[in-house]
Amino acid sequence: MSNFISVSPVDILYHIKLSCQIPNVLEVIATRKIIADTAAKEGIEIETEELQQAADNLRLANNLLKAEDTWSWLKKHYLSLDNFEEIAHTNLLSTKLANHLFADKVEAFFYAHQLDYTAAVIYEVILDDEDLALEIFYALQEGEISFQQIARQYIQNPELRRAGGYQGIRQRSDFRAEIAAAIFAANPPQILKPLITPKGAHIMMVEEIIKPQLNEQMRLNIMGDLFTNWLQEQVSSLEIVAQLGEDKNYSSQQ
Repeated sequence: MSNFISVSPVDILYHIKLSCQIPNVLEVIATRKIIADTAAKEGIEIETEELQQAADNLRLANNLLKAEDTWSWLKKHYLSLDNFEEIAHTNLLSTKLANHLFADKVEAFFYAHQLDYTAAVIYEVILDDEDLALEIFYALQEGEISFQQIARQYIQNPELRRAGGYQGIRQRSDFRAEIAAAIFAANPPQILKPLITPKGAHIMMVEEIIKPQLNEQMRLNIMGDLFTNWLQEQVSSLEIVAQLGEDKNYSSQQ
């Protein structure tokens, strides 16, 4: 039996079709075209030094610290050096276009949606039994048991159990409206009375409320969100016509 298999471009396309991935692929292609066309229209250009830095950033993002790492990565993904440069070019063009279109809109958007960027440090245990949840809540209030103890007793997921039910820093948009209202009205550190959702009875401890600040990372996040939403609107307004050929072309290769 042969120890290799030959896969043609027709095979690849046929597999993508059968995997129902064509819509996603077409959306990505349309997005690239929109970025390139809009950047050209807006007169955005890329300098050689900028492209070199973008290529370096791409290598770092993929942990390609040595030349052999880069060559192995290119081989794995069936890419040439020209392809690598094109990826870096597209990444940089996207960044520059996002900055061009939305950098001056970030501050106004932040202050208009500041409440949405408020975050909270949360611990949580979810129970199926509402009466038990209420009983545990009152025990917590009286200091008869600690939150870490109920987490160890009632959380099934090992990692969450070891972390004492720690959910991390969560933004208001991460929660259902009724839960967000209770969390962000809390006076930390505070344990909330059980909140009932389809998932069960939530016993939550709000350790800290974090007020948002318009720092550099927040600016980048908002600008990225605005740019992503804009791209989605552009793509959804298009009628994408794909010329994929007939399946008989694949059959003729068998």
